[in-house]
Amino acid sequence: MRIKKQQDDVESPDMTPMLDVVFIMLIFFIVSTSFVKEEGVDWLTLTKSKSSTTPIEEVPLVLSINEFGKVSIGEREIQLDAVLANVQAERAKNNHKTAIVRAHARSSTMSLVRTVDQIKLAGIDQVSVGAYRSE
Repeated sequence: MRIKKQQDDVESPDMTPMLDVVFIMLIFFIVSTSFVKEEGVDWLTLTKSKSSTTPIEEVPLVLSINEFGKVSIGEREIQLDAVLANVQAERAKNNHKTAIVRAHARSSTMSLVRTVDQIKLAGIDQVSVGAYRSE
C-alpha cells in the first residue's frame, strides 16, 4: 500500500495591507506627538563683576560655640544673652545676610538653639549649622 502525500495548497495571507496600516499609524503618531523642551539650567546666568569694588560673593557672619557653651564672634567671646545685640551690630557694620554657627560636638543643644533663635531675631534668616571637634 502506498500512501499518497497530499500537498496542501494553503495560501499565506498577504501582508502588504497590514504593513500599510502600520506605516500609516506610525506616521500619524510621529506627526501628532508634541515634543516638549525640558528646562534645565538655562535660567542660571553668571555675571562677572565689572569693577573690583563690587563683591562677588557675600561673606557670612561666623559664630562659634565651644564645648562649654560660650559663644564667640571671631576671636571675641560674648555672653549667650548678648548674641542678639552683637549680631545686630555686626549686621549693621558689614551687612551680613547669612550666618554660620559652628558648634562643638560636646556643646549643649540649648546653647545652639538659643544662638540660632537670636540670630534669626536679628534679621538673618539664612543660618547654617555645623559641628566641629577641637583637638
